[in-house]
Amino acid sequence: MRPELSEYEHLSAGKVREIYGVDDEHLLIVATDRISAYDHVLDTPIPDKGRVLTAMSFAFFDRLDAPNHVAGDPDDPRIPESVLGRAMVVRRLDMVPFECVARGYLTGSGRREYDERGSVCGIDLPEGLKEASRLDPPIFTPATKAEQGEHDENVSFDYVAEALGREAAEELKDATLSLYEKAADIARERGIILADTKLEFGRDEDGRLVLADEVFTPDSSRYWPLEGYEAGRTQPSFDKQYVRDWLTSEESGWDRASGEEPPRLPGSVVERTRERYVEAYERITGESFADWLGARA
Repeated sequence: MRPELSEYEHLSAGKVREIYGVDDEHLLIVATDRISAYDHVLDTPIPDKGRVLTAMSFAFFDRLDAPNHVAGDPDDPRIPESVLGRAMVVRRLDMVPFECVARGYLTGSGRREYDERGSVCGIDLPEGLKEASRLDPPIFTPATKAEQGEHDENVSFDYVAEALGREAAEELKDATLSLYEKAADIARERGIILADTKLEFGRDEDGRLVLADEVFTPDSSRYWPLEGYEAGRTQPSFDKQYVRDWLTSEESGWDRASGEEPPRLPGSVVERTRERYVEAYERITGESFADWLGARA
C-alpha cells in the first residue's frame, strides 16, 4: 500500500515543485501544474504540466550518460497515489548554489545583455549577432539562484570560480556544455532546436558531481522547431514563451513594470500552453503522453 503524502515532511515549495523528506537519504520531488513567468507564479494552473515535466525528466535522465539523483522509477512504491506520474524519489545531495546555463542560440536575457554590452556573462561575442543567432560553440552562462519572487542574476565564470574554486567551476562548465550538446543532438534528430537550457547539480557523499532537479523540460529549456528556423526573428516555441507573450500583449492589459500580479490566463491560452508542453514531450522523446497517463491512471 502506498503512503499518503501527509506522511512525509514537507520541506520546501518552489515556483513549480514541492519537496518532501522520505527518509535520511531520499527526497520526494513533486511537480505541480503551477506555471511561472516574469518572476511571478500565476494563479492559473496548466493541466498535466507537472506530469509532462516529470515524464520528460525521466526520459532524459534515462538517455544521458551522467550520474543523476534519481533513486526510483516512475512507479516507485514510495510515491503516494495522489502524486503518481508527477513525482520522483531522488537522493539527497549537497546542491551547487548556481544555475548552470548553456546557450547555443542568442535569445532572452542573453540577447538583452549582448545588446547592451556585446557580451554575455563576461564572454565577448562577435558583432552583428541578432535574435536567435546560433552560438558556435555554445557558451556557459551561470546565474545565481534567486529566492521566489526575485530574478536570477547572470554572473561570470570567474564569479563562480571565486565562490567554488576554479577546478569545481571548470567541472560545472564542462558538464553543462557536454550535457547540452548531447540533449541538443537528441532534439535535432526529432526536428527540434534546443536553444538553451538550465541545469542544476549537487554533490553526493563522495563529492561526485551529480545531475539533479529537472532536466531538459519545457520549463528549464527553450525548444524551437527546426523547420522554418531563421535568425533575426522570434521563433515559435514549445515552452512557456506562449504565456509570456500573452502576458505582455495588449490583450492581457498587464503592465510588467507596474508591480501588480499578472492576470489570470484565459482558457484558450491555458489549453494552447498545455498542447505545447505535451507536443514537446512527444516530439522530443518519441513517446506517447497518453501512455504515460494511462499507466498511472
